[in-house]
Amino acid sequence: MLPKSLNAALLTVLAERADPLQVLTTCADVVRHAQVVALDLKRITTVAQVLALRPVPVPEWNFQYHFFDDSARTVNYIFLLDALNFSFWGEPKWSAARVRGELDGYWALAAALKRAAERDPNFLDADHLANISPDELSRALRGNVEIPMFIERWRNVQELGRVLRDHFGGSAARLVEQANGDAAALAGLVAQNITSFHDTTLYRGRAVRLFKRAQILAGDLYGSFGGKKWGAFKNLQDLTAFADYKLPQILRAWGTLQYAPLLARRVDAKKALAKDSAEEIEIRASMLWAVELLRHALRQFGRELTSVQMDWFLWESSQRTVKGMKPYHRVRTIYY
Repeated sequence: MLPKSLNAALLTVLAERADPLQVLTTCADVVRHAQVVALDLKRITTVAQVLALRPVPVPEWNFQYHFFDDSARTVNYIFLLDALNFSFWGEPKWSAARVRGELDGYWALAAALKRAAERDPNFLDADHLANISPDELSRALRGNVEIPMFIERWRNVQELGRVLRDHFGGSAARLVEQANGDAAALAGLVAQNITSFHDTTLYRGRAVRLFKRAQILAGDLYGSFGGKKWGAFKNLQDLTAFADYKLPQILRAWGTLQYAPLLARRVDAKKALAKDSAEEIEIRASMLWAVELLRHALRQFGRELTSVQMDWFLWESSQRTVKGMKPYHRVRTIYY
């Protein structure tokens, strides 16, 4: 049974902040009924106290690895990047060569697509994406091994191209403009129009909304354009954190997220969990709420951050060696 103090904390946050995408609301139901993942409210408060005493730097947008020309082409690039931003883990991990050294995971993807866009002025065009061949995409994403879920990525690229070409005049910027500066509305439009972004599931027969990549797209546009032009959103604070596999890893290391012994052994042994399993959903939903409660606790100590800023800080922190950090959970999915 969920501790009364934690349930009260969930209700307090829900009463205080907007939840237009119903992500926090549907995930709160998961947290209340979770069997193998738990949140430690006391530990969340302790971590917030520690973080409040030192800088919590929000990373700036990385223009070295991301394509940017301050035009609508950049918006197409961000949509393409986030259509492919999932499932990088593996042994060996996919990496791509750079002029100096190698990059892996997300940064390798960002740089590979930037390279392709700079070499071919038509690469980001919707019609080109709609008709891209597996061979061409494979060349763009060439690395030490084939990137995981390559066929699914190819399908995502073609779907993105078709939707933009057939419904938005080939321009992702037009889709963004339909949201009228509303970050949550944009995430909803993207999830509604592009099936690969429709990140929802069922838990105990009830719908759960997560919308990881649809929300991160709005955050990426904000970061890329510095809050201007197609990145000018009036309500970025209405977005949640982005439910992936790296944030649960660092939140678990800090003791704010706890796994039941059997689940912990499976995760630590790097055994994949089934997509849409109760374990996976509980991890993702609990992660979102751990971030939200940590953000709320930080505000009590005078530090005001949005959930998106918290996500960026935690993701950057997870890329470094953290004391007590154990393996992240593994699920083969297009959603994260």
